This record gives sequence, C-alpha cells and structure tokens, in this order.
Amino acid sequence: MDDQRSEIRLPERPARVDHEAVSREYEEPVIPRQREAVSRPSRWRLLKRLLWLLLVAMIVAAAVWYFPRPDTQPKEAGRGRSGGPVPVGVAPVQKGDMPVSLSQLGTVSPLATVTVKTQINGYLTEVAFREGQMVKKGDVLAQIDPRPYQVALEQAEATLAKDQALLRNAQLDLERYNTLVAQNSIARQTRDTQVSLVAQNQATIKADQAQIDVQKLNLTYCRIVSPVTGRVGLRQVDPGNYVQTSDPNGIVVVTQLQPISVIFTVAEDNLPAVMKRVRAGASLPVIAFDRTGTTELGAGTLDTVDNQIDTTTGTVKARAVFDNRDEVLFPNQFVNVRLLVNTMQDTDIVPVSAIQRGAPGTFVYVVSPENTVTVAKVKLGPSDGQRIAILSGLQPGESVVVDGADRLRDGAKVTLAPSKPEGAAPGDERDKGQPQVAPRRTDSEAAQRSARPQGQQPGEGQGGESRRSSQ
Repeated sequence: MDDQRSEIRLPERPARVDHEAVSREYEEPVIPRQREAVSRPSRWRLLKRLLWLLLVAMIVAAAVWYFPRPDTQPKEAGRGRSGGPVPVGVAPVQKGDMPVSLSQLGTVSPLATVTVKTQINGYLTEVAFREGQMVKKGDVLAQIDPRPYQVALEQAEATLAKDQALLRNAQLDLERYNTLVAQNSIARQTRDTQVSLVAQNQATIKADQAQIDVQKLNLTYCRIVSPVTGRVGLRQVDPGNYVQTSDPNGIVVVTQLQPISVIFTVAEDNLPAVMKRVRAGASLPVIAFDRTGTTELGAGTLDTVDNQIDTTTGTVKARAVFDNRDEVLFPNQFVNVRLLVNTMQDTDIVPVSAIQRGAPGTFVYVVSPENTVTVAKVKLGPSDGQRIAILSGLQPGESVVVDGADRLRDGAKVTLAPSKPEGAAPGDERDKGQPQVAPRRTDSEAAQRSARPQGQQPGEGQGGESRRSSQ
C-alpha cells in the first residue's frame, strides 16, 4: 500500500508563461532612453525661465542705477526745510493816498471828421492843399472854374436893371393916374390896375435880386474852404476832373486832431460812483496808455457819459477829451484808459508783491522783531498796479515779506536781506512809493553765505534746491 501510494502521481498541468514579466524583461533596456527624451524639453524650459529671470533682474538693476536716488542727507544752507532761516525781502506798511481808478479799453475818436464835397458842378482847376497838411478853418482847399457862374451873375444883374426900369415907369404912370383920379378925369379902375402893375414889378425885382444872390453864392462855392481845423487826408480827385454834388467820395477828408476824444466803456456797477462825482461838479482825470499799458500817451478829463446802458454788455459809453498837442493820439487808435474816480486818503499801503493767496484767503507774512513770520489775513482795497490798499488786517509800521514768500510757512525763521539804497536806480517806476529791495539772486546768495557753516562749499547740502534757485 505504501508502495502504491508512493507511485501515485499528480496530473501535470501545463506551464503558465508570465508574458508580462517577459515583456518587462525585454522592455527594461528601452525605458531609460524614453525618460532621457522626456527630460530634455523640461531642461530647456527651465533654462529659458532662468534666462528671462536674468533679463528682468538686469532691467531692474539698470533702472535703479539710472534714476537718481532720493537725497537722504539733511538740507543745510538755510533753505527753510530743516529749520534754517530763510532770506527774505521786506517792506514796511505805510500810510498814504491810494487812487481809486477804473481801467478800460478805449478807442480814439476825433471830435469832427468832415468829408469835403463840392456844392456846385464844375471843373476842378486847382487843389490848394498838400496831403497830410494841417489846415485851419476857412483855408482854401480847392478851386472850381468860376466863369460860368460869373456869366450867370451878369445876366441876372441885367435882368434886374430892366425890371427896375419897368418899375420906375409904372410908378410914374401911377402918380399921373392918382392926379387924374383926383380931378375925376379917369376911372378909378385904371388907377387900381396901375397899382397892381407896380406891385408886380416890385416882386419881379425881388426875384431878380434873389437870382443875383444865387449866382454870387455859386461864385463863393467855387472856392472850397476847410470847414474845421485839422489834418487833411489823401485827396480823392485830381485837378481837371469835372466834379458834381452827387460824388460820394468828395474831394478830401479833414479830421480834427486837437482836441481829440477817447470813447471807452464803464461797467454799470461802477456807474453810480462815477455819476456821483460828475453831479458834484468834479473834473475826473483820464490818462491814456498805449497797447501795452506802460507808456502814457496823454492826459485829459471826462467830458460826458452816454444816456443809455447797453443791455448786451452791461456797460455805458463815456467820452474823455484830450488836448493832444503832441498829436500822439491818432483817430481809431486802441488805447488803455485809466479813469480816476476818487482818492482814498490816509490808508494803509503795501506793495502788491506782498499779497499771497491760499487757504486762508488773501494774506501776508508779517515779520516780527524776533525775525519770525506770522500769517496775517488782510482785506484788500484798490490798487494802482504797484501798490495796494489794505482795508484791515495790518498796522502802520509793520514789515511784510515782499520777496521769498514762496519758501515760508507760519512761524518760520527769516533773515532780512539788505535793502537797496535810495537813488540807486533812478527812473525805476516800479520802485516808486515803496522801499527799494536788492535783486533776489544777490540777496539769496548773501543770506546763504551767512547761514552756510564754515568750510561748506557753495551748493553743498542743497541738492536740487540750489539748482532751482540759480535758474
């Protein structure tokens, strides 16, 4: 039994082949090559990213190197940014008279512009003026041939003599008829008829005399004279032409230049003050300036104000008269007109350059005895262009900053720049009526030298501020 058991054999199963293992065995040499092919694009992408990062870093470095870095050093040399004193120019508040004036644009207008025309028809034989010549009223300008009118005058005189003879004869017959009527020798009707004939002859003589006067007047018109005193312009017709009364251009234009007027406008808001002075009998001065408003052309007075306000502009026209002895004012010239309405007496006056405008409104920097500035709000009055009246906010004797206020703040320390000596710049109209101040650049440099620490070179510790001040 034991031997039989030992001989029992199990049925043989077919061997199972592991194809996956075989395939992995044959494929294992191929897998590293595929991984190497896949890793090459990844490395190229990484290299490109590194190159871009490097390029961006270079650009940032160039930008940081090119643009200037902020100056971290403290500002010295007294520019008012680190507490150092600021050099300023000052002027005292003064008491004085301030004119209240109105400035407008005006047009020079002559008081008389006459186009000289002929009053009769005829040939122009002579022109007795020179173009641009000054003529007086009654001066002969031109001559028209008088011969036709002289002949007509002689004819009228002959007709008058004939009619006068007829009148004398009629008057003699009337005397006879009156005698015969008194003797009752003729009918009264005959005498009455003769009375009417005498009256007719008398009327005829009056007509003849009027005709003579007409011809004499025509002879007078043959001599064309200037109706006004003024300057003649360019002649419109030459001698030898036949002129007529219907000619539109005439012979010449005469314009009156002395005196001459300026027409300008006054705003309706300012009209009450002007009319108040006019009704009081005041003579309001008017000054005419050139187009730039710097050169005075003439001084005159307000002559009259128009009787209506223009509703489209809200202004009223006014006329000022000027002597124009130097003939500086020319017709149709544009000028700047300054009308002096009134004068404020004994008011506080400061230079216009002292006025500042900002959040507080209109204010000035007042310099204290301790050389510090304070902000003083002021109420402004009229100005003449260089000075301005202060209605409230200041006291006479106080000093206000007129130069260097752009670098100040309330409570800042200042140094006073030296003032210009009197008479240093004669003829400077801008410095009249206010203290003289030295030029800004000289004062600033002097103050900076005084505030600069010993041994410091010019321009050190100032950065862009020193360059801006030199500009």
